[in-house]
Amino acid sequence: MVKHLEDNSLIHDFQHGFRKGRSCLSNLLTFLDKVTGCVDTGDSVGMIFLDFAKAFDKVPHIRLAAKLKSHGVDGVLLKWVVEWLKDRRQRVGIRGVFSDWLSVLSGVPQGSVLGPILFLIYINDLDHGVRNWILKSADDTKIFSRVNTPEDRLKLQKDLDNLVQRSEEWQMLFNVSKCKVMHFGRANPAYNYYMSNQKLETSSMEKDLGVTTYHQQRPEAVTTM
Repeated sequence: MVKHLEDNSLIHDFQHGFRKGRSCLSNLLTFLDKVTGCVDTGDSVGMIFLDFAKAFDKVPHIRLAAKLKSHGVDGVLLKWVVEWLKDRRQRVGIRGVFSDWLSVLSGVPQGSVLGPILFLIYINDLDHGVRNWILKSADDTKIFSRVNTPEDRLKLQKDLDNLVQRSEEWQMLFNVSKCKVMHFGRANPAYNYYMSNQKLETSSMEKDLGVTTYHQQRPEAVTTM
């Protein structure tokens, strides 16, 4: 399955998670190269860190099967994956006391070899139509662009609106309260951005793939540590 996806370039290039030759490091280096390049030329950058709500647990199995088929995974292999996901149950146990068993109708098994690949396929086209830069490492997603003018800001906002709409269509909702905005650039207008009619909080420091990204008192300074 992985060979089929990679040989046919079916997973978007900006996805760096669970892929050979890509990693958190390649994601961060790409981010730094683009943002510092903009800042060095005097451009302002608006960046939004996106947070999916319980991403790996929310993948609906029936829709996942449809996504697999659209990526060319069909026949016996598709039937095998569907059977592997079917009839799963779970319960909660605390100090020897257990809840009733419940059927699991969504989510990919975490800790499995196949689970991350299925997740990448499911979220692969959620960003269809996005015009600005976007980087992913599995579900960790950030979208950013030059925002020197109100028109630039509007394009980025339209991308956010598109992402929200697609996430609702495919039942992979964002945790809007945890989505944050960062502003880079000496003359950054610090525009406001919204998701689901909720204004996103501005942050000067965020954890990104285990690395802290922040700007100092000089907003043109981009730092990771």
